[in-house]
Amino acid sequence: MSTERPDPAATSPVDPLVPPSVPSRRTFIAASTAVGGAVAAGGLVAGSPPLGAEAAVAAEAAPGSRVSLTVNGVRHTVAIDNRTSLLDLLRERLGLTGSKKGCNAGACGACTVLVDGRRVNSCLTLAVRLEGTEVTTIEGLEKGDRLHPLQQAFIDQDAFQCGFCTSGQIVSGVGCIQEGHTGSPEEIREWMSGNLCRCGCYVKIGRAVEQAAGRK
Repeated sequence: MSTERPDPAATSPVDPLVPPSVPSRRTFIAASTAVGGAVAAGGLVAGSPPLGAEAAVAAEAAPGSRVSLTVNGVRHTVAIDNRTSLLDLLRERLGLTGSKKGCNAGACGACTVLVDGRRVNSCLTLAVRLEGTEVTTIEGLEKGDRLHPLQQAFIDQDAFQCGFCTSGQIVSGVGCIQEGHTGSPEEIREWMSGNLCRCGCYVKIGRAVEQAAGRK
């Protein structure tokens, strides 16, 4: 047997003395709830930015700078996001795609370039810090139609790999020679150890560096 009490509002007969335009208690509560919900929803829409708006504002507010540097003998002045890596500046802004984005974490050496004659992993180097520096990429090694001696040595020693690591290996080898770390095959291997070869051409790469250094 059910103990639920009937809803008086639902069962009460219509009072003939009350005009039909006057709302009942039930219709008043329902209408108030609906209006309140609509106001709350309206407040939420008006007071809160849409999804993604905060990210867009943050992107617009990203700090930027102008930096002037010389790349392969050509002076460039560019406006950049302060978070831009040298590698992205070279590839995406200056169109120099010889430096490869391998691990993008400084572990493989495919992005190696020379900054003021020193080897750096361009993926880990902020471009904004290079004001007034000179950058040399693989595109800047040859002089006209004449290859750099190490580029020629890579051909002579058949030291090429799949192509993805080659530019970093050659630029790193140039740095290794300029730093004077070519006294022995063991020394070359040690100072070239920051560059990984996916094809296992370490022996031929070492021979190419020796040839360019004048040891062979």
